[in-house]
Amino acid sequence: MYDIEGALERQLALVATDRPTVVFTEALDPRVLEAVCHLARHCRPVLLAPEKEVRYLAARELTHVDPNRLEFALSESTFVRVKDRTDLIDEFAHVCQERKDCATLCPDAVAAKARMSDPAIFGLFAVKQGHADMVVGGATHTPRDYFRPMLNLFSTRRDVCEAGVFVLPDEHPADMFPHNIVVFGDTGVNATMTPEVLAEVAVGTCSVARDLFPEDVLPTIEGALVSYSNRGSDEGPSPELVRRAMELVPAVLARRITRGERYRSIRITGEVKINAALSRRSAAYYFQSDGEEAPPPANVIICPNVDMGNLLYNLYAVRFPTAKKFPVVTGVGSQAVDMALDTTAEDARLAVKATLLRLHLHGGWKSTPKDTFIPRHRILAINPGSTSTKIAVYENDREVFTRELQHAAEHLEPFEGQKVSAQFAFRKDAVIQALADNGLSVADLHAVSGRGGLVHPIPHGTYVVDQPLLDDLRAGVLGDHASNLGGLIAVEMVSGTGKPAFIVDPPVVDEVPTRVKITGFKSVRRKVISHALNQVATARRYAEENETFYEHVNVIVAHMGGGISIGAHHKGRFVDVNNALDGEGPFTPQRSGSLPVGQLLEMCFSGAYSKAELQALVKGRGGLIDLLGTADLREVERRIAEGDALAAEVFEAMAYQVSKWITSLLPAFDGEPVDRILLTGGMARSAALVARIEGFVAALGCGVTVYPGENEMAALAKGALRVLNGKEKARSYRPPDPGTA
Repeated sequence: MYDIEGALERQLALVATDRPTVVFTEALDPRVLEAVCHLARHCRPVLLAPEKEVRYLAARELTHVDPNRLEFALSESTFVRVKDRTDLIDEFAHVCQERKDCATLCPDAVAAKARMSDPAIFGLFAVKQGHADMVVGGATHTPRDYFRPMLNLFSTRRDVCEAGVFVLPDEHPADMFPHNIVVFGDTGVNATMTPEVLAEVAVGTCSVARDLFPEDVLPTIEGALVSYSNRGSDEGPSPELVRRAMELVPAVLARRITRGERYRSIRITGEVKINAALSRRSAAYYFQSDGEEAPPPANVIICPNVDMGNLLYNLYAVRFPTAKKFPVVTGVGSQAVDMALDTTAEDARLAVKATLLRLHLHGGWKSTPKDTFIPRHRILAINPGSTSTKIAVYENDREVFTRELQHAAEHLEPFEGQKVSAQFAFRKDAVIQALADNGLSVADLHAVSGRGGLVHPIPHGTYVVDQPLLDDLRAGVLGDHASNLGGLIAVEMVSGTGKPAFIVDPPVVDEVPTRVKITGFKSVRRKVISHALNQVATARRYAEENETFYEHVNVIVAHMGGGISIGAHHKGRFVDVNNALDGEGPFTPQRSGSLPVGQLLEMCFSGAYSKAELQALVKGRGGLIDLLGTADLREVERRIAEGDALAAEVFEAMAYQVSKWITSLLPAFDGEPVDRILLTGGMARSAALVARIEGFVAALGCGVTVYPGENEMAALAKGALRVLNGKEKARSYRPPDPGTA
């Protein structure tokens, strides 16, 4: 059976850059609330009900839902008691009275306010007025109370069609519909039917199928436009009307193709009798009698009237109860989902995911016009490097722009020989200028989030840049590193504005137990310095994608870049990781990794190397550089493709060592199972390296998920966003007492 939900998830991951605001008008229906539990990753739910009532319903009716998933969904939701929003009720009532097509809905001011207090109508107007992007209803409201007002507000051309999408189980005859996928289009929702409307409906319904099913699944979309069998009947389009519509279809389809080349694979046949559309045997007879070759099996059937549309939809739903089915409304700008009164939670969530996909594909959706229900926070992320400063501005989860500000050698020369903190004013000015070049200033920001530096070890989290933290960043208490500049620049930029400056998960995050630090030398304790920002962000991302919390997952994260850090994250704590800064762990493109102690000692006292030379081999000139003369993994793979045996051996050794270090972290979870292994960093883009690691760690049985790149800018923004949204309390940095350090 085709995995339609998995396909929708994959396509949403490709096209979605942020989450639209979706109003659920029937939040106290357990089917709707269960659907929301699977949707919070793709949208920002607005539940039109008091939180207390929603939680009571969940406790009573949703005991079968994973409590972590439920709590995650509720934590991502906004709760609105409609009667409390008199400001919006007044706004919507006024708009309603101004619209001629709402005369029956709101005949006078009193009636208008009463109607706007109905969650279904409130939700529809919330989207119409730009306070949200999509509305979901119909599970408890009749068509008169939801569907018809929806058409009045969102349909502009009266060529609406409600498409019923089916993925049938494997027991259905496979030769009838390719992959057992069929879409039924109901033309009967249009008050009047003309050839122009019918042509638009036929193309629109086929477009739904093309949007939802990739071409590697359905290479072509074959539409069958069915005519009503009694010529001249008012119950549906006559054969003559269908023929006239078919004459218009090529022009309508050509216009659709200008919106996306994928629609070029749509083919529509008409006038087709219903038995020919549903039966290959009948089709062969009917088209043979007309002297035409029968078309390929149809996967879209445009029904002639509402009765046939409902009949087919309900017939297949009853006959195949395990089928995946959901409605999609065309002609309303992907702004609304209409559910059947007998909807299931699965039907609802599939309908919302499908409509969200079409919203991203068609509307070019970027952000909710108004931030009425979801606060819009604009955050500047700053990530200083040795010769550049990366900056990015985010509006909530959406990246507005990103820049890498390169600092020429002559501009950095005046700071040579000084602490890196001397550069903060110079770099701050460069950041302010970059903001100005993009039409922004500090006044447009809600917070600034800087890369944390080498301060004293601290737990993970988002920290306010207060005076103790500022002092230690300036001093570089654990090292003079460019990352120290992140907090310095951030706090200087917001000085005097009252806006917060943060650092997030600096490299010195240390939550490991003492057992991790004890070595065989009494005088040596292991240090914990890692890619903590990307480590924790990657673990959080995995948790969010599985609609749960960082505090509820056990994952091993392998950050594979110029340095490699491999960390254990045990239910919200970063409990073990190699010291990536000093080169501990697997060898990397530039670092030696852990070395045999005896042989290293011999090298140290051989007289062949100075201390500086050995330090360079351990960090900077070791790893792939020493072994193969390059730090570029792509170059290594090219050499392997050309038959370089040494490159192949080194590549295999790197994959093996990464995998060995991953499996060495199993004890960190105290016998609990590992949920997932996560590969991230620049080298995670190597399909060959990922495949080899997957093979080595397969025996763990938990599987591997890949998040290529470092994702540090988004991590900085999200750390600040969690605090601004009240989901996390900002931490205060407290250095150790000098007497106990």
